[in-house]
Order: sequence, then C-alpha cells, then structure tokens
Amino acid sequence: MNGNHDFAQLVRSRAAQTPDREALIVLPAYEGRAQPEVVTYRALDEGARRLAGWLQERGAAGERVLIVHSDRRLFALSFLACLYAGALAVPVPPPDGRGHLEARLAGIVKDAAPLLALADGAGAPDVSRLLARHGHGHIPCLATDVVPASGAWHEPDLPGDTVAFLQYTSGSTREPRGVVVTHDNLLANQRAISRVLHTLPGARLGGWLPFHHDMGLIGQLLHPLWLGGSSVLLSPEAFVRRPVRWLEAIQQHRVTVSGAPDFAYDLCARRVTDEQLAGLDLSGWEMAVSGGEPVRPATLRAFAERFAPAGLRPEVLTPCYGLAEATLLVSGAPAGTERRELTADAAALETHELRAPADGAPRRRLADCGEPADGTLLIVDPATRKPLPDGRIGEIWLRGDSVARGYWRRPAETAAAFDGTTAAGHGGHLRTGDLGTCEDGRLYVTGRLKDMIVVAGRNLYPQDLETTVQRLSALFGAATAFVVPGERERVVVVQELRAGARYDTDLAALTSAVGAALTDEYDVRAGAVLLVRPGTVRRTTSGKVERAAMRRLFLQGELRPLHQQIEPDVQELLPAGSLR
Repeated sequence: MNGNHDFAQLVRSRAAQTPDREALIVLPAYEGRAQPEVVTYRALDEGARRLAGWLQERGAAGERVLIVHSDRRLFALSFLACLYAGALAVPVPPPDGRGHLEARLAGIVKDAAPLLALADGAGAPDVSRLLARHGHGHIPCLATDVVPASGAWHEPDLPGDTVAFLQYTSGSTREPRGVVVTHDNLLANQRAISRVLHTLPGARLGGWLPFHHDMGLIGQLLHPLWLGGSSVLLSPEAFVRRPVRWLEAIQQHRVTVSGAPDFAYDLCARRVTDEQLAGLDLSGWEMAVSGGEPVRPATLRAFAERFAPAGLRPEVLTPCYGLAEATLLVSGAPAGTERRELTADAAALETHELRAPADGAPRRRLADCGEPADGTLLIVDPATRKPLPDGRIGEIWLRGDSVARGYWRRPAETAAAFDGTTAAGHGGHLRTGDLGTCEDGRLYVTGRLKDMIVVAGRNLYPQDLETTVQRLSALFGAATAFVVPGERERVVVVQELRAGARYDTDLAALTSAVGAALTDEYDVRAGAVLLVRPGTVRRTTSGKVERAAMRRLFLQGELRPLHQQIEPDVQELLPAGSLR
C-alpha cells in the first residue's frame, strides 16, 4: 500500500498528501457537553513534530518514554511524537486509585526505566506523586498539553528493525514483561489486518478500547492512520456508562470497522433498551470484530438477534485471535466467509481432547477464528514438540513478520517464548501458551496452557488476585484463584482459613468481602468463593500452588468448604448435589 519504512514516515506522508483530512474525531465524554474534537492530519503532524523536537532536545532518542494519558487526542500526539523522535513509546493506563494498577505501573517503570513521562495536564501531578512514592521521583513528568518551546525537530534514521514501542501486557503485576514491537512488526501487522478485514484507504474505523490495550492502540488508532483514514474515538468510561454510545458513534460517524472483546457485545445485547434500539441504524457496519478474550458464539448470536432490527447483518460479526507478542492480529474470518462452529465435549476439553459430546453431556461451542493472517501457524504437542494434524488439540505456535522481537531485557524468557523449536529442528516460533485446534485450515481456540486469566480483554495473573484476597483478613492463609470452563470463563477463589481461626466468625461476610475486593480492584465478578480448612490448597514440593489440581477438585465436587458463594452458572458445572 505504501513504500514507507517506519510508521512515523507514513504519518508524515499522509499529512503531506491529505493535510485537511480528518485524522481523529474525538467524541466528548458526556453527551450534549461539547462537539466532537476534530484533528486533521496537518494538526496531528505539526503537534507531533513540536513535541518530538522537545523530546530530542532532552536526549529521548533510543530511550523509553512513558505515556500516561486519559485524553485520547493527547495520547495520539504523544505516541506519534515518540515515533517521530526515535524514542520508545511505553503506553500505560493512567492511575485511578486502585492498588493493583498502581503496583503494575510501578513495576513497568522499574522494568522499562523511562527517561521521562508524558501525561495530561490534569493528571501529571498524580503521575509525579506515584513515581515519587515508588522511588522514581527523578523521572520528570511533562504535561503534553503545555509543551514548552523547543528547538527544531530532526527526522531520525529509523530502519525497519528499530523498536517502535513496548507493549506491557504480559507478566504479573509486579513482574510485568514488555513486548518489543519494531516498525517492521507494526507495518507487517497493519498489512495483515487490512487483508483480513478488507479495510480500504480512507476508511473510518474506531471504537472505545483503551490505548494501552493492543487492540485499541493498533486496531483503532494506528490502523486508520495507516489507511489514511479517520479514527472515531469514544472513551472507555463513556462506553461503560452508556454502552449504546458505541453503536450510536458507529451510526452517526459512518464507522465501517469497529470491534471489542466478547464482554462488550454481551453488555450491549443486555443493556441497550428497546427505545435506544429503535433509534439505531447499523446497516453501514461492515466488520464487527470480536477478539481480545475468548469469543463466545452464543454472545455473537445474541448480539446479531438483538440488533437485527437496526439493520445489523449477522455476517459482519468477525471472530479473531491475536496477542501482543504477535503485535496484534494472528487470524480472523473475513467478512462474507462462512461462519463455522465446533461443538465439543466440555469435560474432554479440560484434558485437551477434542470429541463430540455424548447426549446430555456438557458441551462447549468453539468460535471459528479464521485463517492465519500473516506467516505460519502450527498446532504443536507441547510435550513432544511435534506438529499435530487437524482435529488434534495442542499449543498454538506462530512464525511470521508480525511476531515481535521478544520481551524487553528478558533474554531467558524471550528464548523460551520466541524461539520454539519443533522436534524436527525448525526454530523461531512464538509459543503462545494458548491451546487450539485447526479444521480445514481454520483456527479454534480451546484454552490455555498457562495460568493466566483473561477477563474483559485483560490479562490477569492468579497470583495477583490471590494476593489481593489474602490481604483482606488476618484469618486468611493460602489461597488459589483459577478459571473454570464454560462459554464464559468464571473466576473461582479457594481461600484457606488459618489454623486456630474461629469458625464462628461471620464467614458469609468474609466471603462477600472477597467478591467485593475482586470487583473493586479488577472489575471481576467471582463465579465462586470458597472458604476452606488449612491444608486444602494443594502445593508442589517446592511450595507452588497446584492450580490445575485445585480446579479439578472443584469441578469434581471434592472440596469441602466451611462456607461458599457459588453463582448458578458455575453450580451447573458441578456434579449434582455437590457444594450446595
């Protein structure tokens, strides 16, 4: 589509070719408060050059720069300025008072060692105080909306293998891992996205996803710019307050491609009222991408049925699979292709087997996530490292131009994840840690090898949830958190009471406190919370919690809790008469 060798050069060429075209259309946080803020390619380019000149004066080329914005326009400006200056952008969520988020930000700062931080004027003092609290008070924080005068910007030499940004999506709260994404990776994935989604030059795309999320950054901000089109941007907070605003934005601003994780489609299907539905026209929506967390066919069906009266065509719903280690998109089912599902025995999937369910047996429907968008995809037996044929479940391995360089300053973890070698000696594969199977060249994701919990498009590590829960009471000892299968994965917490604890304590209140803490800290609703006797949580000889064993005991109904709260959909997974 273009001959640019880095993303910054591409944006500059767009500004030269179509300076007055709308690059960003930023919608107001509250309806009726203001008109959308329009940023042309000329204004975006001029603002990025001005800030990039300031960054270059301070020696930011080749250094990490933390981007901590809630303002969508300022984020775009800061991110592009980093690319213009040859700095490594490090997008992170702005602090919001939640402890786990502050701990994660502190972990990212420790790992990335940024030269400075860029933030909104209103948020810069909070960012500065956070940095100081965690021993990083020497890192200055600039309010991007009041950029001081600086010298002229100089175009850096950016070969394709130059690092563009670090995407911190992996690792636990205190040990985050930054995925190293180069300009070559970024441009290769843009081409892959365009092939799968059939996006056209000048198209309007957009949505509400946060920009520290790879799907929001690459799919909803950078891809429209790569196309020379327009990005229509709603804030995540506005979507959560009133989900119909996402759909109204698609209608009013003629957005052809937008997407979100599964939970957002479910939320819209449940919360958009009949009155709101009557005012919608979604006939112009050409690609509705579902990705970022497991795709539930039932959610897509419910969404399609709910919004059919608004002109939504069911064939525009597009399940995709991706991850930050592959920049973003790995596979997808292009619009107009036949949508397929696999119906599998739910119990067999727990043991990584794929078979048709027996009559009356629990079953799971698996979404067709399409064909690989870039490079090669293998299903590999993780024990033997032998590629598996269609119909067998194994780990998803990838190789291609979109696969990132590795993890920032973590050579051992990079070698383990990014240099998977088959039994035949073919190396250089990304081991995703996800399980799946292929049928007729189409990918179906079935689960995960690792303990990571994916909720609402976010990666959560069980040890973080366990730590949060254990802090609630001095009566709490060992704990484990895991997800249980189903069309929507649910979090289960098993928490031991310490030896000598009084069991006449208000256990119901403690159980409720666990659920409330997970909601407050992580926006996660627990599917089950069990308080158990000491020694219930199994550990290895080295002291590691055996989460897989605890999940199995829970699903078999073999745990004997002192008290429990279990949601009805989780109770249905358990043997009749157990844990009631």
